[in-house]
Amino acid sequence: MKSIFEILGIQVKEKNIAEDSGSAPVSAIVACLGNPGREYLFTRHNAGFMCADMICEKLSERLTRSKFSSLCSDITYKDIRFLLMKPQTFMNNSGQAVREAAAFYKIPAQKIIVVSDDIMLDVGRIRIRSKGSDGGQKGLKSIIYQLQSDEFPRVRIGVGKKPSADYDTAAWVLADIPAGDRALFKDALSRAADAVFMLLEGKSQEAMNIYNG
Repeated sequence: MKSIFEILGIQVKEKNIAEDSGSAPVSAIVACLGNPGREYLFTRHNAGFMCADMICEKLSERLTRSKFSSLCSDITYKDIRFLLMKPQTFMNNSGQAVREAAAFYKIPAQKIIVVSDDIMLDVGRIRIRSKGSDGGQKGLKSIIYQLQSDEFPRVRIGVGKKPSADYDTAAWVLADIPAGDRALFKDALSRAADAVFMLLEGKSQEAMNIYNG
């Protein structure tokens, strides 16, 4: 099946990584949020899913398993083995899938990186936080509730602000990324994926310094 980048006609440069020995235990989770189904494929709310696709493209990986109410795979980046997951519970129940995976691998909140959309950021911008509130993002709200902790790092990808305060939020996030914004959006996805790699290496402050401009 074609990736989202093949459908969009986007070429992604592959990142050089160490060979996967398959011996290291899973020590982190990267949960990329969105909604399953082709009707949601290019929507603003699926920025997390698209970042998961970008991570896979950069590391020459694919999500091959159905487990933890998610599409997922164990992936090695350098010497770090992590679970990359796209929860299939729909956005508002993302925490259910994340909690299942965290309990299975005994991963603390601080080692769970969550990638989501952000309607308070312009397209092309990303923001990294080491912990904090959900900021109105219902997937993050669900994860905070299920983990009983907000002390997990997150990468938020700008999908553009609503045209007016009274514009329906659900209609905005479930609309497709406009064609005119896709080049900026693709660049943001690439930087978000690179930020995830830095967070996996424990370089959170450096990542915030680089990407929170």
